[in-house]
Amino acid sequence: MSAGPSSASGSTAGALRHVLSHLITPLLMCIGMGLAYLGAFHAPAPHDLRVDVVGSGSSAQVLAQALQDKGDGALSVRTVADRDVAVSHLKTQQSYGAYVPGGRPELMVATASSDTSATVVQKIFTEVAAGQGAPLQVTDVAPTAEGDPTGQGIFFLLVAVSIGSYASVAVIGGAGAVLALRIRAGLAIGTSLVVSVIGAAFAGPVFGLVDQGLGGLWAMAWLYSAGILLIGVGLHTFLKRWTTLGVMLLFVMLNFTSSGGIFRPELQPGFFGSLHSFWNGAGFVEGVRSHVYFGGHALGGHLLVLALWAVAGLVVVGVAGLAEAKRRQAAAEKAREAVLMRTAADAEEEMEEAVGV
Repeated sequence: MSAGPSSASGSTAGALRHVLSHLITPLLMCIGMGLAYLGAFHAPAPHDLRVDVVGSGSSAQVLAQALQDKGDGALSVRTVADRDVAVSHLKTQQSYGAYVPGGRPELMVATASSDTSATVVQKIFTEVAAGQGAPLQVTDVAPTAEGDPTGQGIFFLLVAVSIGSYASVAVIGGAGAVLALRIRAGLAIGTSLVVSVIGAAFAGPVFGLVDQGLGGLWAMAWLYSAGILLIGVGLHTFLKRWTTLGVMLLFVMLNFTSSGGIFRPELQPGFFGSLHSFWNGAGFVEGVRSHVYFGGHALGGHLLVLALWAVAGLVVVGVAGLAEAKRRQAAAEKAREAVLMRTAADAEEEMEEAVGV
């Protein structure tokens, strides 16, 4: 007999429910990406952006106070004694602009810290110099590599390494689900090595994003990628089909937006600025900047962030291993009980047959 219309209708309704349930994931991604990216980037505005005014006289003090008051929280203005101190602050990322007033006013910036922050500072002090009737001379004391004129190449390198890492989680967790967790963890570490080599190739010989420190960049890329892969592989044990959404939340939505690669935290809403202090993408971006452009200043803190995320990945994998072992034990117990029940049923059946005989 052929299936009737009601059977076909039921099959279609079931398939439709299946599709609609799977559409929840991309729709949540759409909402999450919109909230994250637009929330972090749609209206950048400075708050407590540190700048220096060079000079020890009363005129420098008055100018600094006027800028502080006029900025209404946008700037954090301090005076420094001389130009050398101001340059030192820029090269240790203690400030993002230093204004030298006078007949030929000069603004010093460090675009390697952040091109967007340097642009904001330049706009502010161009107006100050214009008010004094003089053109502004801009000096970049920490320029970026020739292959990265905007200083944002490191951010896009972060994007490439991140995508290679979290996309590999789906493959290892899905296609490799039948493998033992220790093998999956080994695949995660091996894949992160390959991803980091690809990232170093992009940064060095392919695009020339950095002109020195390529070995250190590669090591940070490996540590960063390993953290993502280990966390993702461990989470797959618990999240299953929701793993992709989970890793996108952690390593795209919250990660890219708080990394400081486009806008530093001083130009972002407080939530994303606070994540910048401990999220792994910020650790990578700021670590590379420190290593390549600022002589390793504060590099230890950024490496610690990356290392802690990698350790967190090992912990998640360890917890996942315990959970999988518990599940295997429970499955074995259930199978043993089923065998015992089947054996008892067979014995009972044999007894009944014997009594019948």
